[in-house]
Amino acid sequence: MATPQNTQVLTASVYVPETVHGTHSFKIDKYGLYRGLGVGNCIQSANFTVGGHEWCIRFYLDGYNEANIDYVSVFLELKTKNIEVGAMYNLMLVNQAIEPPVLPSNFANFSDRPPVVFNTRNDKLGAWGFVAFKKKCEIEGSSYILDDSITVACNLTIITLKDAKEVDAGLIGDNQVPPSELVANLSKLLGCTKGADVCFKVQNKVFHAHEIILAMRSLVFWAEFYGPMRFKHGNIKNIEDMQPGVFRGLLHFIYTDSLPPMKDLNAGGYEEMLRHLLVAADKYAMKRMKSICKGKLCQRFDQETVATTLALAVQYNCSILKDACIKFINTLSNVDGVVASKGYQHLKRACPTIFVDMWEMATKARKV
Repeated sequence: MATPQNTQVLTASVYVPETVHGTHSFKIDKYGLYRGLGVGNCIQSANFTVGGHEWCIRFYLDGYNEANIDYVSVFLELKTKNIEVGAMYNLMLVNQAIEPPVLPSNFANFSDRPPVVFNTRNDKLGAWGFVAFKKKCEIEGSSYILDDSITVACNLTIITLKDAKEVDAGLIGDNQVPPSELVANLSKLLGCTKGADVCFKVQNKVFHAHEIILAMRSLVFWAEFYGPMRFKHGNIKNIEDMQPGVFRGLLHFIYTDSLPPMKDLNAGGYEEMLRHLLVAADKYAMKRMKSICKGKLCQRFDQETVATTLALAVQYNCSILKDACIKFINTLSNVDGVVASKGYQHLKRACPTIFVDMWEMATKARKV
């Protein structure tokens, strides 16, 4: 019997790599003893296993090389010999003033990091990390050090390559669901005048927005626009207690569910903007935004700014941030820098009772 002509055979296969996740914390006690260890000399963690392979963390207190002597260097090393492993990783210093500490699995945008190949057949590819990880001067006197100990945490995802599997060709089209475009579409409306039905004047800046989107994201805006005591804003609503950049950041979060980019700000300006955004989030009952600001501020304060941040935490009922600030101050061997800061005088006037909390926390810490 002859083979029919124009017969089409449709086949399909799917390739799905497997991933294995792991976390390792490396605590270094008696941190002060290792200062001056020398360039190129490292402290190494115990080996740990993720994805069936052995790994370790290398920590260089005086830098990996002479060009980075002012930095500490940190690397993740594959210890299993004669093998190639694809992986995504991140390394961080744990802020010990936070209870519980921020876990490495909470790294922002970790999934966006491109994978790398650890190759122990090549001496230059057996370890990956950061030569200029963090300046030594930023570590000294910070909340990264507690009781003369410091902790490095690693988050690691191993990518295991598997053979593709044959599947029913008819299912391929059904399974290809496009990613959600909701946030992207809302982001396009940020600052767009089309469809905008409310204007805000902040100092000399005018911002266009959409009532329904603002009301959907904030109960305060909902009450203003649609509640029984709704505000008759007319053409323009004046905002008198906020800076234009801060209000722009508030709108950015409302439309994108993320804080505005602040890469152009220096360390002091970044921290100040976070405090202003926290206040704005509190005013408009944006709980998620306020929580994100609190978390980032827990990682940012130092001796010059901790008093200002502590006063803010007390005023806006941020207990986790307040406790982190107090714990940081109580762990300092010398508080002259805090007392000399501008925020300290304001703290004494605005929150005099906070010193009782500081004393009680210090007393409890000594009893432990």
